Amino acid sequence: MTIINLSLGQADAVMKSIVLEDQISSDVKDTLRVFLQKLTENARSTGKRSRERSLEEALQILQKIPKEALHSLQSAALHQFSQLLLALQLEAVTISSACRKLDQILQVFAEINYSIVFEEVKQYLQNFLHLKQVFSLKDLQIACMFLEDSTMGRAVLKTECTTLLCKVAELIPVVMSDEEARNGPLCYQTVKVCLQVFQLLPRQVALLVYSKDSVNMSVREILEFLMSIILGEVSSRDTRLLAGTAVAMLLSTLSDSECAGSAALSLLQITNTEPWRLTLGELQVDCRPRRQDGVDRLAVCRGLLTCCRNDVLVSRHGNQRTCLLLNGLFPFISALCEEKLDCHYYVFQVFTIWLKRLKECLSEVWEVTGAPLDSDLQQHLTQIIWSNAESPLDGVAEVARSAFCLLMEIYEKDCSHFGNTEKRLYVELLNRMSELPWESKAKYLLLTAVLPYTGTDKVLELYPALPSHILKCLSNNHLSPCASEVYKFLLQEQKRELFINASQEPQPTDQDLANQWARRWQPVILEALTSELTLLQNNASCHLLPSTLRVFPGAFNSLLSALDPTAPGHLHAWACVMSAQRVTSGHSLWGADSPHALKTLHLALSSLDDSVRLAALNLLCCSPKTKEAPSQVEYSSLREFIPLNLNSESSPFRQHLQAALRKFLVRIRDSCMASVKGHTSKKGLTEEEDAKLKEGVEFVDWLSQLSLVYLTPDSSYQRKKTVLLLLSAVLETCTDTWSPDRKKGQPPANMSTLINWAKVRGKWDFFSKSNLLVLIGCLEDSTNEIRELSAELLLRFFPPSLPDDVTAVLFSQAERLLQSPRVQEAQMGALMIKLLLQKVDRAFEQGEKQSVKLITFLLTKLQHHYLTARNDMLLAARTTPIHGIVSALQRGLLEVPGVLVESITHSIAGDIVSLLEKLTLLLLGVLYGDQDTEEKDVLPSFCDMGNAISSLIGQGGVDGAGLDEDGEENVLLSEEHSLVLTCCWVSLKEIGIFLGSLVERILSLHCKELALTVEELRMASKVFKDIILKCRHWGAVEGCCIGFTKFCRALLCSSDPEIKEIPPLILQQGLSVLQSPRSTSVTRRAAGLPMLILGVLAAEDSSKSRPVLAHTINTLLNTAKAPVPEDWDQTLDLPQVCAVHTLQALVKGSSLGVAVLQYTPVVAILSLTLLSSPCWAMRNAALQLYSSLCTRMLGQQPAGGEGSTHSGMSSPSFFNLYPALQPFLQGALESAAKDLHDSTLLLHPSLYPVLTLLAKLQPGAEEQTRALSEFLPPLFLLAASPVYGVRVMSSRALVAMVPLSEYLATVLQLVEKLPESQDVVCCHNRVHGQLLQIEAVLTRALKTNTQSSLSEVVTRFESRLWLASSRQRCPLVRLAYVDVVSLMRGHCSGAFLTRLSSQLLQEIHRTPNILEVGSATFHQSAVDFLCGDPEWACQVWQSLANGNSVVRLSLVKCAIEGRGWRGTDLQQVIERALQANLKKALLDQNVEYRGAFLTAFVEVMAPDEESFALPNPCPPKLEEIWLQECVEVLFTDLESDRGGPVLISTALCAVSLLLSQSVDLSLLLRWCKLLEKHRCPEAPEALRISCAQALCLCGVSVVNRSLADSLILTELSTRYNKEVCFDN
Repeated sequence: MTIINLSLGQADAVMKSIVLEDQISSDVKDTLRVFLQKLTENARSTGKRSRERSLEEALQILQKIPKEALHSLQSAALHQFSQLLLALQLEAVTISSACRKLDQILQVFAEINYSIVFEEVKQYLQNFLHLKQVFSLKDLQIACMFLEDSTMGRAVLKTECTTLLCKVAELIPVVMSDEEARNGPLCYQTVKVCLQVFQLLPRQVALLVYSKDSVNMSVREILEFLMSIILGEVSSRDTRLLAGTAVAMLLSTLSDSECAGSAALSLLQITNTEPWRLTLGELQVDCRPRRQDGVDRLAVCRGLLTCCRNDVLVSRHGNQRTCLLLNGLFPFISALCEEKLDCHYYVFQVFTIWLKRLKECLSEVWEVTGAPLDSDLQQHLTQIIWSNAESPLDGVAEVARSAFCLLMEIYEKDCSHFGNTEKRLYVELLNRMSELPWESKAKYLLLTAVLPYTGTDKVLELYPALPSHILKCLSNNHLSPCASEVYKFLLQEQKRELFINASQEPQPTDQDLANQWARRWQPVILEALTSELTLLQNNASCHLLPSTLRVFPGAFNSLLSALDPTAPGHLHAWACVMSAQRVTSGHSLWGADSPHALKTLHLALSSLDDSVRLAALNLLCCSPKTKEAPSQVEYSSLREFIPLNLNSESSPFRQHLQAALRKFLVRIRDSCMASVKGHTSKKGLTEEEDAKLKEGVEFVDWLSQLSLVYLTPDSSYQRKKTVLLLLSAVLETCTDTWSPDRKKGQPPANMSTLINWAKVRGKWDFFSKSNLLVLIGCLEDSTNEIRELSAELLLRFFPPSLPDDVTAVLFSQAERLLQSPRVQEAQMGALMIKLLLQKVDRAFEQGEKQSVKLITFLLTKLQHHYLTARNDMLLAARTTPIHGIVSALQRGLLEVPGVLVESITHSIAGDIVSLLEKLTLLLLGVLYGDQDTEEKDVLPSFCDMGNAISSLIGQGGVDGAGLDEDGEENVLLSEEHSLVLTCCWVSLKEIGIFLGSLVERILSLHCKELALTVEELRMASKVFKDIILKCRHWGAVEGCCIGFTKFCRALLCSSDPEIKEIPPLILQQGLSVLQSPRSTSVTRRAAGLPMLILGVLAAEDSSKSRPVLAHTINTLLNTAKAPVPEDWDQTLDLPQVCAVHTLQALVKGSSLGVAVLQYTPVVAILSLTLLSSPCWAMRNAALQLYSSLCTRMLGQQPAGGEGSTHSGMSSPSFFNLYPALQPFLQGALESAAKDLHDSTLLLHPSLYPVLTLLAKLQPGAEEQTRALSEFLPPLFLLAASPVYGVRVMSSRALVAMVPLSEYLATVLQLVEKLPESQDVVCCHNRVHGQLLQIEAVLTRALKTNTQSSLSEVVTRFESRLWLASSRQRCPLVRLAYVDVVSLMRGHCSGAFLTRLSSQLLQEIHRTPNILEVGSATFHQSAVDFLCGDPEWACQVWQSLANGNSVVRLSLVKCAIEGRGWRGTDLQQVIERALQANLKKALLDQNVEYRGAFLTAFVEVMAPDEESFALPNPCPPKLEEIWLQECVEVLFTDLESDRGGPVLISTALCAVSLLLSQSVDLSLLLRWCKLLEKHRCPEAPEALRISCAQALCLCGVSVVNRSLADSLILTELSTRYNKEVCFDN
């Protein structure tokens, strides 16, 4: 077959022929020349976006030429243009967008002379279709291109449809005879061509299929081919699904709906297990089932739903009131949804498509059925959606929401059509949603679907806790998007309802609407904006505020009037509200009439709180109009703000700073671009516009220079990282560098105009040599982030070549660093090599490129390093440590485009693989102590490795290696030992990464000059096996596995059967090693063997059924189940243990996360069963497997709140996803409960893990949770367990198994079981367990607002007050009782609380005669309970000195954690107690108590933060009697550095507080010395912060008293001024 080839000279030939034409004007010729240049640029480009861009520009240029001018083109020129464009289409055959763009260009020429263009396309296609050879993959792609992306090609193929189908039929035997072709892209492309022919040429196909006179054998062969694919002849799931669509598309070509319906019913025979016949029109095909795995039914259902017309889907079955959609397809889809296949996401997609088609065909369905949709069908549909709404599979929950929206639309239409006004389904759904816990993400997704049909009033009536639940969700990252969506829907629906209700009255104003919003939502928004939770603040400002102001613009004034910037939290809220208003309204907020706003803005910009400053910064920078020029206020504020905020340690702060300034820079750029346009126009710029232009340019220049100033070596990491981010923002927005790989953020087309304007005025010299050298200097920074970011800026923005002198110095430095034994320095050298390869001059020197010379140099160096290591490993570890050169090769060859092809040939690639194998064997030989490692499968232990290296060092002549000064063995590694060990491990890691990436890249290029032989690839696989199986170091193994996975994936994608066999062979060998008895010592988690198996499985094609994964897991399960030998040696590995560790690696690995979910029930049962193994290693492995499995099954865990103990999945959803686990888990609980009830002392190792899993679940909807009631009896019995942990976990597990409506009944039932007096014989364990269960269930009940019937529970519980008294001997029981009372405190009677508090007060001062387990925790709980009442808290504080250590510590912690005592009488009591006990606390030996006491002392005695801004903040007057002594004790501790940084910082603040009322010069001098000592940059951050706090506590007071008393402390003046300067 001849394909028109595009050469670089072809465009020139076209241009020459046009130049010779006299009829074309010179302007048109010039335009056509530019047009052809763009086409040539497209041909040369390799990136998809670059090609699209050049073609778009070419089309625009062509369309600018007048049609009359194009009509003057000669026929020869039009022929040449058509051939050129056709050739370009064939070159870009795999880029659909480029082909469509070329087709648009071709259509422009077709408008001039259609026949010429059509003839060119027709001639090519006729030659293409009548060639004798069978179609190749490229030919199929060409056919697809002409069908899909070529208007003329499609027109030609309408006449050549039969020929095209015959060519496809010829290919079928070739495809099906070879397994590689059958399961590869060739088969997929063949099916795609069939689909496109059926879809785009339906009339032509219909004539072939349904005409009795024109039965075409090729169509029959194609149909048989497609059905064999669907039925399992092919393993690729994508191909099978596409084949199903193709068959359905073929069926849909029939115009007769009855005939098409019969064909569809014939196709539904696919469930038959015996051979059956498919009848489709006049075609009949015999079908033989091969693999009934669900994909066959899925493919057919998906195809019919996608392709069939409505009349086919609702065609009647005889005289019955049934149709294909309801009675034919739905049973299939429903069954697929329940089967939980590994393609469940696709199943649920098909279910959603079914709902879409039902919605489209609803009127026709009513005609067929003559009745509304069956209620059973409604319930069935609802249950399917509900069961999948909490699925952990990616994307399923989102699809469930779409399905639910469709169901609600269908139900609404059905009710409206048949006059159903009750619409009970909505109420049932809302009740069901409100029953779910707030952590359930599914409820919010589904709520947005119901909301439009119920209204906001009904939703909030049935779900009153929704506003508070929305706030809780905003405190969790993974729930905030769905909660924000619910809030937005509520607002939109509320506004719609307000307009509907006011339809007969004047339309409400924005302020009227805002007032309605404020009654319901303003308290909620203010609570979120002023919360102490940063995440809640941020999410509320990012999501809730914009939605509010867009829907209710008048809410701005309501919110602003409710805020007081001086109140805690309100300043941040003010900035957020102002910022949201700026974005939504687009108005500037800095007018002359808003001085208060400016004052508040500056207050926010200078706040100590990062979040407040960021909110204020965002307010300054944001604007909905990117062309809005910044104001003078914004410029000046940022010039002050930026230098003071470059040293933040918070990474999110730095990222937000960069994002905000990038917005500001875009505003500057776009506004300046508009001004420059005006400058070049005849009108020119006004003086004011010219000043704004200069100001913008100067600000950008100032920011770039500021960034470079702080890139000195002595700058901190935080400052460097911040300024590099800012510099990146400057270069991204204010340069004309175009990035082909980026979709957004590209510079404006005429950016160079602004740049030139700035450069003429001496600004924006971003790429000067000095700036280049500064960034190159950052390549030697000690942190990887600074190095990489600097290199990225150099590569992306700076000129493509470096100055010669810089290149020479950089190369010399890189060479030196690559030979450094320090890993960090070697990485610096590798990065420099990458930079050199991308910046070297591409010109040829003596016939060889610089990049080739550099790679050759590196390969020579690697060979030299190998020879050095072979001769003297110790010398190599010091001077030629291998890993640097390997890393440089990896970065140079694989990260720099084009270098691999330029510098590597087949022979060189083979030499690299061979050399890497030699290096691997050499390094492993060093660790083994023997270079003959080929026949050794036994891993050396870490001790053996250490001995081998010590022996090597000794042979190297290092005297006393491993001995200390006295000649005894040193426990610390010597320098030589560390060098050798680091060299080996890091080099092995780098070899693995490099080798895998190299093979992957070479195989992906499909270049014969680079192809590796099968033997070389087997050699590479041996390298991986050796490193992974024979190196114990986890870092080396894990790093090597990165490359190994790439290696296996590349091999499995190869078309060579021999190459594809290598990964399965590795897996087989790995499983063989795992199953064989081990003679090596116990390895942690089976060392690298699981990673070897995981690497192969992760590379398996995920679009197929993963047979290798299934085989591997079955093998591992069988191995793990094998009984452990009775005489097993604890010092050796067991195959069973290795199998369990391997299963854990498969479950834990993210690459197999979804694929292993179908095996989780059997693996979970195995892990729980193995916990009873007599082998400790097996129990340890099983527990790790179970932990990983729980994480995988429960999906994403919520952050914050109860995230550490609960997942977001409800118990009904969990058992719906994993039904096989329910009987097993229930049986484990019943077995343990029975033994406990029978007083049989048997261990149940799986009990606690089972309870832990159940405790992580959430309660579900009422009806579904009630179905789990069989779990309740054993859980109630387990309350009496003698194991404390079992009692705790059984109480938590109970919550998920009790329906919401039965919470209080369950609590009452448990309370009644408690003994009413001490005379009743009871088991303490049982009483304690019941109290824990009461607490757990009651906590959940109170959260769900079910307090209405709590009185009976309270009364019964109060009658058992003796459980908290000393008559109850168990402190744990008393503790549990008090905790329950704390939950119900607001519902208990005053007399009861008084009696209980009195008992607790006596109890905390009682000294027990014997040690009581749990007494400390009980005392702590008692103190917390008493401090909840100010009167009792006063009594407790007054007796602080008499309490035991636990009571004292609990009291001071209460003062720290809660600030409710401020401004009350309790504050004075606390102050007196702290003063009285300060000296005693300072002398206390308990460091924790001493630190907590000092923290509480500073917290209570220091003035409020707000009062620091007052003229004279005055702390409470301290008594002089003890002041001097306490100060002396504190100074003694501080001057001797007693305690850690945290304790010293607290003591420094405390002594500063005491000195604030002292005028003793000697004490103040000592205080200043301490500040000088702890303020230095080397001091820990806690000490430096405490110095600043000390100045606030003491410095202001000293200065004020000095000024008031005219007392000049000359001795302090110089030193104190330094401190103040430091603080500022």
